Amino acid sequence: MNILKDLLSNFCLVSVACAWIVAQIIKIFTGVFQEEKFSLLRFVCGTGGMPSSHSATVSALVVASIWQFGLASFQVAVSILLAIIVMRDATGVRLETGKQAKIINQIVPELKGDFQADLKELIGHTPLQVFVGSLLGGLVAIVLKLVAYPHI
Repeated sequence: MNILKDLLSNFCLVSVACAWIVAQIIKIFTGVFQEEKFSLLRFVCGTGGMPSSHSATVSALVVASIWQFGLASFQVAVSILLAIIVMRDATGVRLETGKQAKIINQIVPELKGDFQADLKELIGHTPLQVFVGSLLGGLVAIVLKLVAYPHI
């Protein structure tokens, strides 16, 4: 029972993990250019920004599932449904929540009160960030398939 070996032999899981890591690393650098500051914390638990790591992970799952199980499989159907939900949520509800947080953070200092809003503003993604994330995730899965999992 070699748990690590079993996990690393799971092409779909490794594709998802690598896509997330690559997207988060890229996000550090795009954040530096946008905000002119470096944040390691953003790598570990950051949301929002370019590219969408959520979109990268679900896209990697879709591509890896197609390669491993075929288009007609249950696994591909579930991964496509999950990808649609995640990407729609990132550009819909989460993006609007971030916009609302920004406005609330601007209003609260003007109010006389003993409360702080300081809401997280960078939550969702623009359609471009989701698109780039999905391309990145698919590319990561393809590269992994060609380099590390040619037998699948």
